[in-house]
Amino acid sequence: MTLTSSAPARAPRDPGNYQTALQSTVRAAADWLIANQKPDGHWVGRAESNACMEAQWCLALWFMGLEEHPLRKRLGQSLLDSQRPDGAWQVYFGAPNGDINATVEAYAALRSLGFRDDEPPVRRAREWIEAKGGLRNIRVFTRYWLALIGEWPWENTPNIPPEVIWFPLWFPFSIYNFAQWARATLMPIAVLSARRPSRPLPPENRLDALFPHGRNAFDYELPVKANAGGWDRFFRGADKVLHALQNLGNKLNLGLFRPAATSRVLEWMIRHQDFDGAWGGIQPPWIYGLMALYAEGYPLNHPVLAKGLDALNDPGWRVDVGDATYIQATNSPVWDTILTLLAFDDAGVLGDYPEAVDKAVDWVLDRQVRMPGDWSMKLPHVKPGGWAFEYANNYYPDTDDTAVALIALAPLRRDPKWQAKGIDEAIQLGVDWLIGMQSEGGGWGAFDKDNNQQILTRIPFCDYGEALDPPSVDVTAHIVEAFGKLGISRNHPAMVRALDYIRREQEPSGPWFGRWGVNYVYGTGAVLPALAAIGEDMTQPYIGRACDWLVTNQQADGGWGESCASYMDISAVGRGTTTASQTAWALMALLAVNRPEDKEAIERGCTWLVERQSAGTWDEPEFTGTGFPGYGVGQTIKLTDPTLQERLMQGPELSRAFMLRYGMYRHYFPLMALGRALRPQGHGNTAATPSPPSRPR
Repeated sequence: MTLTSSAPARAPRDPGNYQTALQSTVRAAADWLIANQKPDGHWVGRAESNACMEAQWCLALWFMGLEEHPLRKRLGQSLLDSQRPDGAWQVYFGAPNGDINATVEAYAALRSLGFRDDEPPVRRAREWIEAKGGLRNIRVFTRYWLALIGEWPWENTPNIPPEVIWFPLWFPFSIYNFAQWARATLMPIAVLSARRPSRPLPPENRLDALFPHGRNAFDYELPVKANAGGWDRFFRGADKVLHALQNLGNKLNLGLFRPAATSRVLEWMIRHQDFDGAWGGIQPPWIYGLMALYAEGYPLNHPVLAKGLDALNDPGWRVDVGDATYIQATNSPVWDTILTLLAFDDAGVLGDYPEAVDKAVDWVLDRQVRMPGDWSMKLPHVKPGGWAFEYANNYYPDTDDTAVALIALAPLRRDPKWQAKGIDEAIQLGVDWLIGMQSEGGGWGAFDKDNNQQILTRIPFCDYGEALDPPSVDVTAHIVEAFGKLGISRNHPAMVRALDYIRREQEPSGPWFGRWGVNYVYGTGAVLPALAAIGEDMTQPYIGRACDWLVTNQQADGGWGESCASYMDISAVGRGTTTASQTAWALMALLAVNRPEDKEAIERGCTWLVERQSAGTWDEPEFTGTGFPGYGVGQTIKLTDPTLQERLMQGPELSRAFMLRYGMYRHYFPLMALGRALRPQGHGNTAATPSPPSRPR
């Protein structure tokens, strides 16, 4: 699929006017950021995802007996506002098709609000669901939601026994072998799976229309994936055994070790609640955690539940638009603030806004996580020192935020003012923590070291998307860039292994895969500046191939764009509606290499950004952030596999994926790119004064 902007290609201005235009665009963008800074010094944009967020909160409030909660009506309005004309809901802006899971959940939420089945929005949703084959191919999480409202038998959902809490670290199925997001979500679902609670909808609001041949005639089994092997059959059989044992235990009133296991899981959950009331910095463990505690008999006014429910009123999570309310899947204040500081440095304006910058740096330093999190279960001797993505997430700092925080702090480390506030210690703790988190293959995952137990992807619970957090090249590149900016030698063992990993991960055609941003433009935009930061010879052929790929995929209008569909559709790789953030990523990559033959492409890209700026910023409805691509393995796969769509049970609509639109990507990335374009050699920051490299752990 190829989507291009309708704007005509325009020739760059003459050199004098061109430079002036870049400078005025940079100044307007920097002023916009100052005007949008929060009073305490940070920046944050809205993290948009999909209608599952609002639908699930609507159903959760129903489940907990809060059907009159004022938020439910507002959530329902958000669902009406985000419905596609064809009756479906989609998982990213401009998706070629709606998503069966989001549509079923939104349909159920509207029915729980009392919408009749013949009302136009509900009728159109039901007809779309029927046209797509009905409920047969819905994911595991959607089945859990239907079970919670009495529309699906619990016996036909994947059984997660709470006894998993006792599995030791060396055991493949230890909870600490699951990715952070899967682990934090698995715990409350284990409680719900053990209790099998439900609060059925009123008879007049039930989802009978989705069972046109009757519930007894419906096949509730999970569909068998194409090319499913012996492990898939084994785990399906094991799931049936677990259900049978649970049924027998319930019938004979035999608890055995279940009460103790459930108590241990609840203790784990309560200990992991964040200070803002949510869990894990993301929606799933928060919403399932509240329902699990409620199902265990915790009253709604219990401090843990009350705090968790009150988080729904926190502007860090809640976004009100007219009569509608959207609940974010996560929030990104640390990420947005450190990238804004980096953009100011790239633009050479750090000294122009001293009060704003000082407040932001203080805010960032205060957010360093200096307590052990889940990562320390496998690394007990590594000192904490990372940064998390969100307002409150001490158990799960991530390597990507930590790397960019170090890049943002690097220019300030020689300032006596910041030295007096402990910037050197903060940087050293961050560096040491990152070195400890490096995986054996040389790369870094986001939250854990060597989180790559492939067998976990075979269990039925993990059909929703990603259960693993293996190393990714974009995160690894940011860490390499941070180390380079801090003067850590490229001969340091951690750097040698990382560079080898990056080279291995390059695609034959030149680019690098984007795990946390869309997609190959993002991955390539991360790698090339990192290589420049460590002094790599940028004339090498493998770097030239990456530049050639970017130039080849430049749009006719001068910018770059890549659709989320590129995670499944090979024809969409490197192609899509031109966006400000992706144009900036491509420009930063080309500027890092600074080949003479790319000068025209760079000027055309910069001109695209200059001419599309409006009121100091850029418009970008497209989703260019990635939660996970829905491959199940947490890393790139071969799109040339002819059975891919059948095997993953998703096409370019990405039904097993989770995509994001970060509201500030459209702004600080273009500011970075234009700032670097104004530098004499077109490069980003030079490395800070070298310091002795940390010892590998």
